Amino acid sequence: VQLQASGGGLVKAGDSLRLSCTASGRYDMAWFRQAPGKEREFVAAMRRSGGHTYYADSVTGRFTISRDYAKNTMYLQMNSLKPEDTAVYYCASTGATGAILSAIRTARTYSYWGEGILVTVSS
Repeated sequence: VQLQASGGGLVKAGDSLRLSCTASGRYDMAWFRQAPGKEREFVAAMRRSGGHTYYADSVTGRFTISRDYAKNTMYLQMNSLKPEDTAVYYCASTGATGAILSAIRTARTYSYWGEGILVTVSS
């Protein structure tokens, strides 16, 4: 499984940004982020079927995860960005093993990771 993320950059608080992640295969996938000096944290996930999505409380209502299977691409639409959203964002895939529901927000569930992309939100 190969993952390639893109779309990061510098924006102002309140702005929007869309991250993309091209990925081979059709598996459970997620976005995580890691702010300076902090541990990597879950942001959003989507089942391979696209039927279920999951979000961290901190982004619910502002971020939307989606997938375009024809383009083998997963997206993270980020609206109403806040300075605390500043982080390196990573896309991840479980590969064929999939994720059990209780662990879908856990980083170790995902075996494949893209390179991180920096999102900086200025106040």
